[in-house]
Amino acid sequence: MRTHTEYFVFRTKKKRELVHLTPRLEKVLEESGIREGMMLVSAMHITAGVFVNDDEPGLHEDIWRWLEGIAPFRADYKHHDTGEDNGDAHLKSLLVHHEVIVPITAGRLDLGTWQRVFYAEFDGQRDKRVVVKAMGE
Repeated sequence: MRTHTEYFVFRTKKKRELVHLTPRLEKVLEESGIREGMMLVSAMHITAGVFVNDDEPGLHEDIWRWLEGIAPFRADYKHHDTGEDNGDAHLKSLLVHHEVIVPITAGRLDLGTWQRVFYAEFDGQRDKRVVVKAMGE
């Protein structure tokens, strides 16, 4: 089995932002030469996440509204007693999770018709990393 690892660094312009990763992941896969296997895509921060869904702006708005409804910004999070102000970002990260595994088949990401991979930033405007690891033959 071979592996190929790359790191993406993000500094979003906004505190909360979605970044479409699929085109970059396809380039990583091409560079890896792997034809059959898996690709792990993992946010290396506890206030960010990675998920698979449709690349449709209305859905993106719905996702942000849903996350804010479940884990809204509030001043009274116990986490804020530490001097931080991002308790909601930690909770949002739990909801979307920090990583996905995408199958690789015949040298392509084996995603469904509308599936795309996204990085979700919940506490941005500073450097954050994502690790991408393709594994297989």
